[in-house]
Amino acid sequence: MLKNLVLTSIITMGIIYIFFIPADPVGFKILMKLIPMALIILFALMTRPLFSRSYKRIIIGGLFVCMIADGVIYWFLPGLITFFIGHIFYIFAFNHVAKRSVPIWAAAPLLLYGTGMAIWIAGSQFSAGQTVLGIAIIAYIGVILMMGWMAIRTRMKLAIIGALLFMFSDSVLAIDRFVYEIPYRDAFVMMTYYAAQVFIAASIGSRIVKYSVNRNNLIR
Repeated sequence: MLKNLVLTSIITMGIIYIFFIPADPVGFKILMKLIPMALIILFALMTRPLFSRSYKRIIIGGLFVCMIADGVIYWFLPGLITFFIGHIFYIFAFNHVAKRSVPIWAAAPLLLYGTGMAIWIAGSQFSAGQTVLGIAIIAYIGVILMMGWMAIRTRMKLAIIGALLFMFSDSVLAIDRFVYEIPYRDAFVMMTYYAAQVFIAASIGSRIVKYSVNRNNLIR
């Protein structure tokens, strides 16, 4: 019951921030942006781990780092570096429970996405003479691609949905910043971003089905 109340509060505060908080004053906007993330961390703390306490601790660490990144993203490069660290937390968490390989039907789109984004986004910066920024963008694309890859290896639906939503949110933000302006960017980015973090937090309560190698499982 209490978790449902926290989840409702996350949705409510997210809507308030996205649609009703003005750009100025910046300090107040940053504060309102952090409230949904603080509630998501509370939601994660309240979620009972069904398979690994270590997974829960690492995920909460990632959520906390991402909350810091939300505050410093107004200074782009520090925000990018902090989100990079947050993704590394998630990679370690997913790797903690990742047991299976990524199927070809999932690997191919991920690799195409990574290659396409690197050529499109980072390439535009190299063309503009922004070599350092181009390298930073390639590194960031690499880390979010790895996060998605490791999430798929867990076979946990909530983790996979969260990782893919995070990738979508980051992609929209990058395209808007470096290629062309996207209408309603803030709404697209923040709705998918908050949803991604909720799904990743909720994955703490996922069940891991362990298969033994026997005839029945091979048939299935």
